[in-house]
Amino acid sequence: MASVAEIIETMQSKFNAGAAAGLDLIFQFNIEDGETYHLIVKDGTCSVAEGENDDANVTLIMNSETLQGIVSGDTDGMQAFMSGQLRVEGDMMLATKLGELFPA
Repeated sequence: MASVAEIIETMQSKFNAGAAAGLDLIFQFNIEDGETYHLIVKDGTCSVAEGENDDANVTLIMNSETLQGIVSGDTDGMQAFMSGQLRVEGDMMLATKLGELFPA
């Protein structure tokens, strides 16, 4: 299985800059069996940093297997949330934007 860093890099490579125009958001990923990363989406750009960000708009908490499934498109994010594989803290509606910003 890919490392958390590799999965986050895959997400960044799929970034849809058009969907991010005018946005200024921080998505944090707390991976229970791996590292924590955050993605900074600002005016059509996306940067990645390791560690926590106190200004995160939304934090997604899951294990690396769930993250890989969601990024690859094998796992539906909403189903993962409903089944308890994915927990969300902060602005839950922003989590639904991830599909537009990072299409599978």
